Order: sequence, then structure tokens, then C-alpha cells
Amino acid sequence: MTSDGSPFDPLIAKLRRLAPIDDADEAALLALPHRVGRARARDYLVREGSRPQECCALLEGYAARSKLGFNGGRQIVSFHIPGDLLDIQHLFLERADHNVQVISEATLLWVSMPALRALATERPAIGTALWRDALIDASIFREWILNVGRRDAKSRIAHMLCEFIVRRSAAGLGTPEHTRLPFTQEEIGDATGLTSVHVNRMLRELAEAGLIARNGRALEIVDWDGFRRAAGFDAAYLHAAA
Repeated sequence: MTSDGSPFDPLIAKLRRLAPIDDADEAALLALPHRVGRARARDYLVREGSRPQECCALLEGYAARSKLGFNGGRQIVSFHIPGDLLDIQHLFLERADHNVQVISEATLLWVSMPALRALATERPAIGTALWRDALIDASIFREWILNVGRRDAKSRIAHMLCEFIVRRSAAGLGTPEHTRLPFTQEEIGDATGLTSVHVNRMLRELAEAGLIARNGRALEIVDWDGFRRAAGFDAAYLHAAA
């Protein structure tokens, strides 16, 4: 069975990588109350302290999950790609404890939270897929703590970018050798705990080493194997399904 161009396609593709979703499960997903919307770069999808009533899946574009410090400084704690559920934890945690913001123009699938919660209980494979998705998110968060706390600046940036590239590739969104990255230097800095000036210097060194090419705000990976080595990147924490 295929969903024949349904807005659920990216989400279903991801859930199938996480659990044995069958045709009946897919039909149940397609029957969920939903709406499709657009968002502009920088728009907030979830704000800390809010009580979301819908779950949001990313169909096109990219998003970031972040926390704000008491002084207004932003720490990005994860980046998200098409197919990702951006607020799966709100199925069972009523109040948002962080922000979710798109970093590019995006298309989004909004699904009734009570309906999805009920479906996760009624369809065990869907419940398993959502549970595994949440656990992999937690694994990624642990790796990001290690990244910010223990890697040097250059490896820190390269590792974060490697993760993004590998996740895009797993979702069928391009190969590592043909990936153009959507981040600004500010966003890279907010994800790695570095200033924009420091990020610029590290990117310049990576470019001088022949690992990446820079074209204005765009980055392109030139030497994927070398880039992975520079990052010390091991994808095991993504559990092959992220």
C-alpha cells in the first residue's frame, strides 16, 4: 500500500524505519485529523511554557529545538529534517519546556494530539515507532552534551554537521557528497557553544584542509571521509534509523 502523495509520506517513511508498520497501520495514520501549513524562516512552532494541542511533523525544510538562558542566549539542542516529529514528547508532557523554531521556509503537518495518542495505544507498531523515535532523540541529546563539553571547536562543528548529513542521507534526502547545508554561522555557533567569529575561523580551517567548500552562507562537503575523520564521527548513537 502507498499513500500516493499524501502529506503523511515523510512521517510514514520514518516510522517504517523504526518499526514494522503494516498497511493497516498506514491507513490508520492517513485517517488522523490533520492540517498542512507553511512557516517562514525563524517562525516559532512551539514556545516554552505553551500547552500544545497538535503534534507537528516536518514535511519540507529544517527546524531547530532550543532553550534560552536567563540572559537571552540561545542554545540549540537539535536540528530536524523532513519526516521528524518535532514535539513527540508533548503526547505525554502537557507543557513545553523548550522552543521549536524553523530555520528555513518549511511545510508542516499538524496532527491532533489526542488522536495520535490514542493511535499509539491502539496500534502497537505505531506506538513502538514513536517510542523508539523518542529514545533515539534522547541518544542524540546525550551525544550533543559530549560534543559541547568534550570536543575541541573544530571537531565539535564537524561532528554536528556530520550528524545532520548522515540523518539526511538515511531519510533519502541526498548523499553526503552532494549535501548543501542550510545553517548560518550563528546557528552553528548556537548549536556548538561557540561565537560566530570562532565558527568562521574553524570553517575556514576546514575549507583550507580541503574538507568543505564555502560559497557565501552555503557549505558543501568536498571530502566526506576526511570530514568524518576530522569529526571523530561514529554514527552508532543514531541507531541506524534516525
